[in-house]
Amino acid sequence: MIERDLYLDKIKTYIDKDLIKVLIGQRRVGKSSILRLVSEWIKSQDNKAHIIYIDKEDYAFESMKSHQELYKYIETHKGPSYNYLFIDEVQEIEGFEKILRNYIKQSEFDIYITGSNAKMFSGELATFLSGRQILIPVGSLNFKEFCLFHDLEVNNDALQKFMRYGGMPYLMHLPNKEAVRFEYLKNILDTILLRDVIQRNQIRDPRFLSDLLRFLADVTGNLFSANKIAQYLKSQHIKKNVALILNYLSYIEEAYFINVVKRIDIQGKKQFEVGEKYYFEDIGLRNILVGYRLNDIEKIMENLVYLHLKYQGYQVFIGQLSDKEIDFVAVKDNERIYLQVAYLLSEEQTIEREFGNLMLIKDNYPKYVISFDVIETQNTYKGIKHMSFINFLSSFS
Repeated sequence: MIERDLYLDKIKTYIDKDLIKVLIGQRRVGKSSILRLVSEWIKSQDNKAHIIYIDKEDYAFESMKSHQELYKYIETHKGPSYNYLFIDEVQEIEGFEKILRNYIKQSEFDIYITGSNAKMFSGELATFLSGRQILIPVGSLNFKEFCLFHDLEVNNDALQKFMRYGGMPYLMHLPNKEAVRFEYLKNILDTILLRDVIQRNQIRDPRFLSDLLRFLADVTGNLFSANKIAQYLKSQHIKKNVALILNYLSYIEEAYFINVVKRIDIQGKKQFEVGEKYYFEDIGLRNILVGYRLNDIEKIMENLVYLHLKYQGYQVFIGQLSDKEIDFVAVKDNERIYLQVAYLLSEEQTIEREFGNLMLIKDNYPKYVISFDVIETQNTYKGIKHMSFINFLSSFS
């Protein structure tokens, strides 16, 4: 297993702390591997560390479905003093939160879990656990990790592969053949939809779910609301009410399949209630829905810029400045940056639009234009920084 230092370093901060460490994220993004690496690191620091490891995707734990069975297993396998408890895909165990609450109150347990459903680790569950958990979001590989996993140099050829296949870690074990890799991604897509969306939420219209996802993939990076989606579907002779669309969107988001990005007014700092954008958690899964098309390159770029900002710990919004749109407003540590994303700056009209929108913002926070143009170093145009797409994905932090 290849280490992903960002996540490991973050988790190490909380080892032996009285908090449940919760690795959250979409299936197959590598949460299980990170959990294993954490357990191995603990063992390397103390070879007498007593580790209880429960993997719900291992057939050996197939029969463990209730909190009573979980409790019995832990009681049977716990050590005489201090225990490190690891549970992979904990949401597969009904009532698991009762057991976690029981053991987190005991000084002899340090607990680590993974989960693939956002709803389970917010709201009522967070209250039930008295806030004694730390959420650590895990995403698919970023571009530098993709190059590391696939033993590739950071260059345009590697970037093209990343844009086509995305960052699912297991792809490194598959032949570099499009049919093989897309078949694997298709299987992941089907698993997420079946187990984390359809079965969990008892969806009665899987066909509409698939249609809705293809629509979101096709309009990646466009502003939309549930009302606009309903109107579009009606034009395609698909009649679904707004409430149903909102429910389906929330189910997809809770499975960490899509990210909903809200708009904010740059001048007034308020957040708009309607009109948002949808970005996919993994670009390879987005491509499975509608294909990898060259005329979608700007949509793919925008999605990957969003994911990189999220990976770097930014809270990301869409900016609204009067009648102008700013692709991203990214906030971290009470500081913000503004970004525009364009394919190529080959036409004067494109240059004026991308740089001009940013020049209208009168504060002094950093402003960037990201494009696919070949730039040896970071350029500046009227005080606005211009970075190539590949440099942004490989060096921006």
